[in-house]
Amino acid sequence: MSDFYCDEALSGNTPVNVVEETETVLAFEHTRPSYPVHIVVVPKVHTPSLVDLGDGGEERLVDVLRVVRSVAARVREEHGAACVVTNEGEYQESKHMHWHVLFRGELPEGRL
Repeated sequence: MSDFYCDEALSGNTPVNVVEETETVLAFEHTRPSYPVHIVVVPKVHTPSLVDLGDGGEERLVDVLRVVRSVAARVREEHGAACVVTNEGEYQESKHMHWHVLFRGELPEGRL
């Protein structure tokens, strides 16, 4: 089972640029971004997925979503839009709950 977040980002094996951090949650710039702004938000304790919260239960989900909300607000303020995405099952490449907060690029003309 692949868990990039525990094995690399949270362990320090792969350095990350921290965007926001709490006692239980880490938000950082994606190490291989697909968008102009691509931030990942993860719980600091292994949590399998949005559907399987493991031992942390809904309290862990609330902690993570507080940071997702804060990061998304900051991206929206700076760029005019934000997209928030999480994946499940075969779409979830790393089996550790994680959320992507994105700005995908230029907005249509006349839109801020």
